[in-house]
Amino acid sequence: MPGSSGLPISLRDTFNARKGSARRQLVNAQLNVDVIRNIVFILFLLRWTRKLFYQLKGRGIVGSAVDLYTYTRRVLYGIFLRLPGVRTKVQTQVAESILKLERRLVPSGPGVQRTTRLPAEGWTTEQVQKALNDLEGMDHTRWEDGRVSGAVYHGGEDLLKLQTEAFGKFTVSNPIHPDVFPGVRKMEAEVVAMVLSLFNAPEGGVGVSTSGGTESILMACLSARNKAYQERGVTEPEMILPETAHTAFRKAGEYFKIKIHLVACKAPQYKVHLPSVARLVNPNTVLLVGSAPNFPHGIIDDISGLSRIAHKKKIPLHVDCCLGSFLVPLLAKAGFESEPFDFRLKGVTSISCDTHKYGFAPKGNSTVLYRSDDFRKYQYFISPDWPGGVYASPSMAGSRPGALIAGCWASLVKQGENGYIDACHKIVGTMKKIETAIREMPELCSDLKVIGRPLVSVVAFQSHTLDIYDIADGMSEKGWHLNALQSPPAIHIAVTLPIVAAVDQLIADLVEVTEEVKERERKRIAEGKGAKGAVKGDTAALYGVAGSLPNKSVVVDLAKGFLDTLYKV
Repeated sequence: MPGSSGLPISLRDTFNARKGSARRQLVNAQLNVDVIRNIVFILFLLRWTRKLFYQLKGRGIVGSAVDLYTYTRRVLYGIFLRLPGVRTKVQTQVAESILKLERRLVPSGPGVQRTTRLPAEGWTTEQVQKALNDLEGMDHTRWEDGRVSGAVYHGGEDLLKLQTEAFGKFTVSNPIHPDVFPGVRKMEAEVVAMVLSLFNAPEGGVGVSTSGGTESILMACLSARNKAYQERGVTEPEMILPETAHTAFRKAGEYFKIKIHLVACKAPQYKVHLPSVARLVNPNTVLLVGSAPNFPHGIIDDISGLSRIAHKKKIPLHVDCCLGSFLVPLLAKAGFESEPFDFRLKGVTSISCDTHKYGFAPKGNSTVLYRSDDFRKYQYFISPDWPGGVYASPSMAGSRPGALIAGCWASLVKQGENGYIDACHKIVGTMKKIETAIREMPELCSDLKVIGRPLVSVVAFQSHTLDIYDIADGMSEKGWHLNALQSPPAIHIAVTLPIVAAVDQLIADLVEVTEEVKERERKRIAEGKGAKGAVKGDTAALYGVAGSLPNKSVVVDLAKGFLDTLYKV
């Protein structure tokens, strides 16, 4: 019998049942959406709570507030620099500075010959030789006379001749083809083995040769990142390094998307602050870093302390010994004070060592060493399914110059341990002579102050009474090329064998320049002009600007202009 709705009862019941079922499904769907939304929200909340926890654990409330203030100040100043009127003025000044730099670096004038296209006919051998002689003789800072800090790690004329001979024998060689060039493969393996031995690697220690310290550091960071991903599932890697660590670690962070935590190296030791390192460790940490020594101040970090943290937390520890290279391992044998830093510390898992610095090998040689293959294998690149065949390379490069490996091998076996001990005695002894002069000579010690306790080849000094960059400019005017530092403003001298012979003149010129700068300051004060009225040299002007800007975009533009200038003919 039909119901009041006009439908049969059975059909109406079916319709109501389906309607109720649809309503329940809709309610269930809404509940499922709410549940999913709540889960996503909770996961989001947990993620950022975790980030906040480790931020506060690592930096503390005050440190986090300082970080936030610094970030906000940098962003606001960046916005200010982009305002129309300000931007135009800044761009004009940057362009003027770059043009000035270009005039200094790029030869100009009617007598300058430029080769911008392939010659229609190849030059004769005599023409090429004359051009090479002219290029070699271009006006430059005289590293040959020991007037350049670092840069040229020259082992002497006899070694240079031997390297040139080795280069000539292996000019066309390429380690990517070990069956074609077995001698190069043998030399490369022996170079790595010799350096491993120098750094007291354990049984099973391994390594790879690279093109320089930057590539060695990049490989160590890549290995640590990949190891953490494969073994612990870390997808947001972080590494902790001293603020004085080489900038190649920051490059690795940018290249490989590893978050960088910088730890202060405070006076008077200027070593990495171990409690801060320990607080910053979290589940995403893939690498700790220490320097032996660091580039800016020549200070060896507390590698023993870092080793204890790394071993306890089961995190790799990389020791950057690129600058220390063949000096630091031989300090004790040369009769100097030393500190533990190598594989004898159980927390140290990798070391970078530049054979082309105090190993005196040709430029383009370095090594990265590992405690075992458990670390090295993660830096390898292997492509098993490429149509061109199975491809494998140990580092960044594919083809590599075997000639440089030959030159490196020849340098190491020619020098031998006794040769390197003798060089260590001369170089570190000269550094200590400079350090002693700055600390004790009445003409210097009242105005200059050595940073920390350097033990190797680098001595850095600052001044609380004079503009240190005025001193850097004054030394430049006398033909010296020293390294200007920032944070804090300072100068450093990296002693090389050529500097050993010129050290007395260096100290004498430093005394004279310091007195000249001091006298200029006295005259400014007497005339009521103050430091602001002074005409600044290039170094003082650049670092004066860099140090005063909370946002470094102007300095970045200047640096980019410098890099662009390198490729202008």
